[in-house]
Amino acid sequence: MEKRNDKRNNTRRSSFNRPKPEFDQKILNIRRVTRVVAGGRRFSFSVALVAGNKKGGIGLGLGKAGDTSLAINKALNNAKKNMVQLKLTKDLSLPYELKAKFGGSKIVLIPNKGRGLVAGSVIRDIIKLAGIKDVTGKIIASTKNKLNNSKAVMKALSPISKKYSRPVKSTVVNNKEVSNSEGVGKK
Repeated sequence: MEKRNDKRNNTRRSSFNRPKPEFDQKILNIRRVTRVVAGGRRFSFSVALVAGNKKGGIGLGLGKAGDTSLAINKALNNAKKNMVQLKLTKDLSLPYELKAKFGGSKIVLIPNKGRGLVAGSVIRDIIKLAGIKDVTGKIIASTKNKLNNSKAVMKALSPISKKYSRPVKSTVVNNKEVSNSEGVGKK
């Protein structure tokens, strides 16, 4: 009996020691897509996902696969690849008003001092995962397409963003320290 309790306690402790993921993620939209082929229909799943570190890093990703878990993994990898770092103010707000249009979506993001996050739908998810505070967001157009709305938000944030760069690993070559971004190992 004592051995069994020790095993249970060890497994419980190990689940608490799981490392925290680098980015938080939120699924914006899951769609079942049908393709008609000779002999019937083929179904796949399309996932729109946003990933952020709540410190100004945010990325939007799309994934498509026959299984939802595979589609989510593809979308997460795509979001990490498209990650941008936002240039925010000291109090983690927007420096100025931002507007964007993508497809049928029109988005306005306005900084508001001391009022918190006043936004709904996809805007709220993206702004929250980016870690931006004190913002009013509004979807002006009549579209409810979450993918176009999220792309419009990312387009609106593009003037204050730069490509996200992960910590660069350096290697020693011929007694000189060279980072991988300078072309070591690339041809």
